[in-house]
Amino acid sequence: MGKKNKKEKKVKGAEKTAAKMEKKVSKRSKKDELCVAHLSPSTPRLNASLSAHPEKDELILFGGEFYNGKKTFLYNDLFFYNIKKNTWVKSDIPNPPPRRCAHQAVVVPQAGGQLWVFGGEFASPDGEQFYHYKDLWVLHLNTHVWEQVKVPGAPSGRSGHRMVLSKRQLLIFGGFHESTRDYIYYNDVHTFNLDTFTWSRLSPTGTPPSPRSACALTPSPDGSCVVVYGGYSKLVRSKKDVDKGSIHSDMFLLKREGIEDQEKWVWSRVSPSGMKPNPRSGFSLALAPGNRFLLFGGVCDEEEEETLEGDFYNDLYQYDLGKNRWFSLQLKGSKSEKKKRRRGKKEQGVSEGHGSKEGKEAEELEQHGPVEVVKEIVADDGTVMTIKEVIPGTLVEEESEEEEEEEEATVAPMEPCPRSSGMAAVKHGKLYLYGGMFEVGDRQFTLGDLYALDLHKMDQWEVLVEMDPKTQEWLEESESESGDEEEEAGGGELEDEESDEVSDDIGR
Repeated sequence: MGKKNKKEKKVKGAEKTAAKMEKKVSKRSKKDELCVAHLSPSTPRLNASLSAHPEKDELILFGGEFYNGKKTFLYNDLFFYNIKKNTWVKSDIPNPPPRRCAHQAVVVPQAGGQLWVFGGEFASPDGEQFYHYKDLWVLHLNTHVWEQVKVPGAPSGRSGHRMVLSKRQLLIFGGFHESTRDYIYYNDVHTFNLDTFTWSRLSPTGTPPSPRSACALTPSPDGSCVVVYGGYSKLVRSKKDVDKGSIHSDMFLLKREGIEDQEKWVWSRVSPSGMKPNPRSGFSLALAPGNRFLLFGGVCDEEEEETLEGDFYNDLYQYDLGKNRWFSLQLKGSKSEKKKRRRGKKEQGVSEGHGSKEGKEAEELEQHGPVEVVKEIVADDGTVMTIKEVIPGTLVEEESEEEEEEEEATVAPMEPCPRSSGMAAVKHGKLYLYGGMFEVGDRQFTLGDLYALDLHKMDQWEVLVEMDPKTQEWLEESESESGDEEEEAGGGELEDEESDEVSDDIGR
């Protein structure tokens, strides 16, 4: 009995400390808003949630984080993007969840539409201390009311997990929990019943995926199974006692068997065919119609003993669950207006030319190799961001002055710049991509742009909101400022109590 009371006191102590920290940071953030007054839908951010409204032509953006080189800002603001009007609207709904990032959000159509949010993390401004949430919230979209659902049996606090809707249940897999002295990755599976409002921990048979976070989790349309792909974990310890990350590229199937009241779940390894993505983490994921999911971008980090370098991507892949096959999606490019072109007369070419017919045709065709388009964006502090895109080569016929013809030229498609940790959603056959980040040297650029891609035409990305260079503020951290921040955040108190909570989580 005494141990139980002591354990409860530790957990409550950690929650109180997190609440104090949230209140303190909230006061400080009002002052900080003077230097980041661009807190708006176009505010650069990553690790937020982007969802398609189940009833309206809208996207829903909640939470996320932004780092300016010195401080970490976390959000609990809520924005609605009107697809038809191409406008963002901030919705100030009272009593929202605490600020967080790396959470999960799922929309369901019942009761006029609901947005369910679980977990995530809160970090101190210096990014050295963390608090992982295990709370469950629902936003009633028809009445614009936030409600916290407090029921026992919830998964332990975590972030980087994945949550999907499977039949009438929210299904949660994986994630991680980190403190100042330790971390743990999960591969457990939990469900929340939307009818009975009860949590359950599943005990599937078979061989499960290794513990991981930031994986792809997608359900089948009939709710009979879910697919787990990829992810990231930090489980490998190098020679110099430095923890190295591990990027996963394996795939697993979690299948539901038996009748509803006596159903069982079974893990099995899956070996898909087709053109698979190369190993990466931080990719954007979106569920698409037709039993598919889409994967965009990501980063492959190359970790040495004391250095970390990453290759960022902006490619697009599709996995078809019915065919168990990967597809690399290539854009077709848009058709421009008809352009006039001159071509030499055939008779003149034959009379003056020498050699074979194939040789003449080869002379009339000029091979244009890949063209590198370089776009430079200058931030307020003078830093130049260079974004390079390669346009594939084309065959272009040489022009002469004799004959005029009309032809349709294909314009090479422009694409979002390479990035990781962006947010993606599909609505009315279009893929929407928002935000994320990429790195140049030691500097991190957080993005606030918005793109759309018609999945039927597959011609080109449409730029809805361009990246604003004014939001690319980067502050160099000084030792004195860093020390003041740690003192303000009350580092020792949170570290001790957070460590207690981590120990309890491991014990369970």
